Amino acid sequence: MTPRNAAHVAIVGGGPAGLMAAEVLSEAGVAVDLYDSMPSVGRKFLLAGRGGLNLTHSEEGEDFLRRYGDRSEALRTAIAGFDSVAVRQWAEGLGIPTFVGTSGRVFPQDMKAAPLLRAWLHRLRARGVRIHVRHRFTGWTPEGALRFQAPTGETNVTADATVLALGGGSWPRLGSDGAWLPWLAGKGVAVAPLQPSNCGFDVAPTAPGRTGWSEHLRQRFAGQPVKPVAARFTDAAGREHRQQGEFVLTDTGIEGSLVYAFSAHLRDRIAGQGSATWQVDLLPQHTPAQVLAEVARPRGPRSLSTHLKSRLGLQGLKMALLHEVLTPQQLEDPVQLAAAIQALPIVLARPRPMAEAISTAGGVRFDALDRGQMLTALPGTFCAGEMLDWEAPTGGYLLTACMATGRTAAAGVLSWLAGREPGHSG
Repeated sequence: MTPRNAAHVAIVGGGPAGLMAAEVLSEAGVAVDLYDSMPSVGRKFLLAGRGGLNLTHSEEGEDFLRRYGDRSEALRTAIAGFDSVAVRQWAEGLGIPTFVGTSGRVFPQDMKAAPLLRAWLHRLRARGVRIHVRHRFTGWTPEGALRFQAPTGETNVTADATVLALGGGSWPRLGSDGAWLPWLAGKGVAVAPLQPSNCGFDVAPTAPGRTGWSEHLRQRFAGQPVKPVAARFTDAAGREHRQQGEFVLTDTGIEGSLVYAFSAHLRDRIAGQGSATWQVDLLPQHTPAQVLAEVARPRGPRSLSTHLKSRLGLQGLKMALLHEVLTPQQLEDPVQLAAAIQALPIVLARPRPMAEAISTAGGVRFDALDRGQMLTALPGTFCAGEMLDWEAPTGGYLLTACMATGRTAAAGVLSWLAGREPGHSG
């Protein structure tokens, strides 16, 4: 396909944000070259889809937008332009039907990421998008050209506009290592440090001399899920957050979908106070009165474990957690035990390393961008995706915002190019 005008745009990063920017620009007739450091594009996209590709969430409007926390307003325009309904329509247009799961998450009918990515890349190539793999972005030349380390050596690229979609700092083996952050900071771009998001946490020692969980708990239960439970946390503003779900016990602490839902609050509390206490309701279907009545019921010669299993169904890992966290005196006090069953305090010492996180917070600050997501310090350079300073829980919100900001950046490029002479290098 021959572009309908002489404008040329370079996109750096072949994840969902970069691919979506390429789609919008190529559809408008712009010549697009997309560069990625890996041997193929969309690698994190494919890995995220191994357990079923969660494209978006069926929530709409303000409920959906609230998932982006204090960045909701910054993302409002982008999300409004490509919301959960639009994501599903876009997938249908690629021949990929979707369905809404019981949790409200939206998946392709076959649950797989590869067919969607293949169809997407086929359409992009048909529109003339040129994809260059094994091209690692290493910054700019003194003259302002993009600099890449390619299989043939250093390659410099000049374009009329650039879209950076370089990702955050999670899963660096797939190409997103955050190396770009100091380069942009050095050019006067306001950036926030990258931090792990949707991550696991290490627990604080539960007894003197320990580094985390006891050896007994690790050997018997590491890797097992704790469910059903509900978690509660009070944020710095005094707002209580409560959600039901499950989490997984790890060798060093906790991880899993319920933990990820609270990870931003927990991480920020640890940063400010040195630790964070996460309260877990082991029996979310019971009222406090019911739990206290059963705990206080005389048990005769039966052990506490047998009694709680018989009266409340508490056993296995849930019972082990009670023994891990509570003192013998607390276990024998019906009032304290009943309270702990529905608000077990798990003290967290630190988030797991960023390389293990599903996503990251931090990156290019929104006040460094204009409304079209162009860097005010670098006219003609636009940013999109996870390299922007926002975060969201898993559940399709991450992928939706990456694609939405990719579209917004592309629209910003088209608007910016409209006021320039075609072919002008910038």
